[in-house]
Amino acid sequence: MGYEISAGVILFRHQPSRQYLILDYGSHWDFPKGHLEAGEDLETTAQRELQEETGVRDARFLPGYQQRICYFYRRAGERMQKEVVFFLAETPHGDVTISQEHCGYAWLPCEVALRRLTFKSARDLLTAAERFLQHHSPNDQ
Repeated sequence: MGYEISAGVILFRHQPSRQYLILDYGSHWDFPKGHLEAGEDLETTAQRELQEETGVRDARFLPGYQQRICYFYRRAGERMQKEVVFFLAETPHGDVTISQEHCGYAWLPCEVALRRLTFKSARDLLTAAERFLQHHSPNDQ
């Protein structure tokens, strides 16, 4: 069995209430993420992938926040285990320029994003991020 590790970002903004960015991959809605490149650590990968997939360059990563998911899939007939580490980040604006690998994007409040996200693991990530922000941002309820 093969193994892969990737990193991604749960990105939010305040406009005026909190909204999360999710991407349309054509077959599913999810957060920006991608594979580690040589010499990168997980946060560097997450920052690079966010920039490549959305054009967002000014995200502020919240210190100490990480969530991991694991799943299995098949690549060329081989069973693969994939681990993805997600970081939580805020951007002061909503300017997005999606890459060619995406069909669209949406800035959505948590409740709406939970209905749009395709995978349960992504919904669980968003629920955890929202809970974290509610407890660490008392002025933003």
